[in-house]
Amino acid sequence: MSMSDSDSSSYAGADYKSFKQISRERLLHEMLRSAKTGDSKSTLKVLIMDKLTVKIMSHLCKMTDINGEGVSLGEDLYKQRQPLPTWDAIYFIQPTRENVIMFLSDMSGRTPLYRKAFVFFSSAISKELVMDIKKDMEVLTRLGALREMNLEYFPIDSQGFITNNERALEELFGDEENNHKGVTCLNVMAKRIATVFASLREFPSVRFRAAKSLDATTMTTFQDLIPTKLAAGIWDCLVKYKKSIPNFPQTETCELLILDRSIDQIAPVIHEWTYDAMCHDLLNMEGNKYVHEVPGKSGGPAERKEVLLEDHDPVWLELRHAHIADASERLHEKMTNFISKNKAAQIQHGSNSSSEMSTRDIQTIVQALPQYSEQIDKLSLHVEIAGKINRIIRESGLRELGQLEQDLVFGDATTKDVIKFFTMKEDITHENKLRLLMILASVYPEKFEGEKGQNLMRLAKLTEEDMNIVPNFRMLGGQPVTKKSLTAAFGLKFDIHKKKHAARKERPGEEEKWQLSRFYPIIEELLEKLMKNELSKEDYPCLNDPSPSYQGSPFSGPVNQNPHSMRSRRTPTWARPQGSEDGYSSDSVLRHASSDFRRMGQRIFLFIVGGATRSELRVCHKLTEKLKREIILGSSSIDDPSQFITKLKTITTHEISLDDIQI
Repeated sequence: MSMSDSDSSSYAGADYKSFKQISRERLLHEMLRSAKTGDSKSTLKVLIMDKLTVKIMSHLCKMTDINGEGVSLGEDLYKQRQPLPTWDAIYFIQPTRENVIMFLSDMSGRTPLYRKAFVFFSSAISKELVMDIKKDMEVLTRLGALREMNLEYFPIDSQGFITNNERALEELFGDEENNHKGVTCLNVMAKRIATVFASLREFPSVRFRAAKSLDATTMTTFQDLIPTKLAAGIWDCLVKYKKSIPNFPQTETCELLILDRSIDQIAPVIHEWTYDAMCHDLLNMEGNKYVHEVPGKSGGPAERKEVLLEDHDPVWLELRHAHIADASERLHEKMTNFISKNKAAQIQHGSNSSSEMSTRDIQTIVQALPQYSEQIDKLSLHVEIAGKINRIIRESGLRELGQLEQDLVFGDATTKDVIKFFTMKEDITHENKLRLLMILASVYPEKFEGEKGQNLMRLAKLTEEDMNIVPNFRMLGGQPVTKKSLTAAFGLKFDIHKKKHAARKERPGEEEKWQLSRFYPIIEELLEKLMKNELSKEDYPCLNDPSPSYQGSPFSGPVNQNPHSMRSRRTPTWARPQGSEDGYSSDSVLRHASSDFRRMGQRIFLFIVGGATRSELRVCHKLTEKLKREIILGSSSIDDPSQFITKLKTITTHEISLDDIQI
């Protein structure tokens, strides 16, 4: 029996494995497989989890994976369970008092529910709770393991995770007068983020967005200190890990940059034109679940079928980050190539006459049928999805709206263009009007002072509820809204009288292959500056830097310039990328799915408090390939635009003037 953290030292010196691979193997091998030893080798096993840990497990493992490790049954800790006295139980639970009481109830007394218990806690357990367990001698004799797994995060992608703090916007950016919920939220978030580093045996240099107070006389708010407080909470956990976890690094092995949603308010609401983002934005998906209708059996009525758009689908894996126009073209090419090369497909499409086929041809077709069925189903699914997205784009007039959004962001459109659009396009949905106004408020905050903002929202015919969202959106960014503060904030960066506003700058060397693909999240600039050692130490200090004046630090660099700058209009060109060779299997993405990570540099972790976006996850994949460093995005949640807007409604505002909110 061991009370130490489960040892991941087997990864040290071995082939470099990705973040999600290591997380998955820890659950399957270190936890489940460790219970297959000694007299427990052939015993039937049940896996018992609480509401949180069952989500963690479902994000990383399928039931077939779990069965493969000798587990025959999964149970809920808080549901009534039948006694299985000849079975062993593997508990994967949070280290709470309630959970420990339930465990002790299961395993104490003369008739325990199970023969032996292997207990794995998702994060560090208190000494008091350990003593409660050790006091029960009957339970001690039935313990096969008592360990801290330190794995309390939810991988949503091969390079992304969430801490499942779905109410972070409400609890952290809402009631300034009552920070109790915010402090609790940050403590939970810090603990869960820290377990990522425990799992990967990584010790980060911790950098964070500094408070944005305009001058020494301005009081710093709780909201403005969120990255600072979170950095301190993570650091406290890391210091404990250095002392308690075997083989935990004692010096920095990676980088962590902590931001919050105020760093880029446009990314959550602008239309992102990649296949992945369009699916989640336009198709009312529930997580990664897509529901569609398939023909019924024996000619019966159509049936509803659920499919998961995830990494196990090779077509999805290849196309998810492609522009929707690119994805549509490549799907058409794949279907055409597949039909032209597959014998069974040719028969179905009538390209061969059965009278002309030899016995060998028929045998080839029969052998190809199972593979044909699976491949044609996958291709047909994505052709259907892309077709549905393109139809919505046409019917909703999204191309024109998307062009205006991008022009606003890059300084090529003004409030007059938005007013003209609202006047001419009265059939646009309320949500799209709201999203456009939120982008306008981010680029032109002065246009929303007092009655001017109200008039714009009335012109858009927003509901009263939606009209409250725009002020909440502006408060989230801590925008100074007085004319005086606007001059102070923008005077050095923009000559307002001579130049136009822009929220993004020209990116030399970035060729636009597809229309409406100009926009990029701010994190792309920040990550590239971090890589080049150009990220300002004043704006993004390092918590464990030897000293603020230390010149030899690998993080020292010139002060970060304001990321808001001019961008000239540039007409995008359209290009047709090369299609797949076989019409089905993924192109470069799949051929390099098992990338040689050994060539990668140190990992970079980026955490965004308040929700991350699909576009930001895409950037992490893009820069991993470009910079040859695995970039892992973490957040309290990953939000599609409608989810982000719904969460903004929950932010509580008080009857105070926005002029008073000088962050």
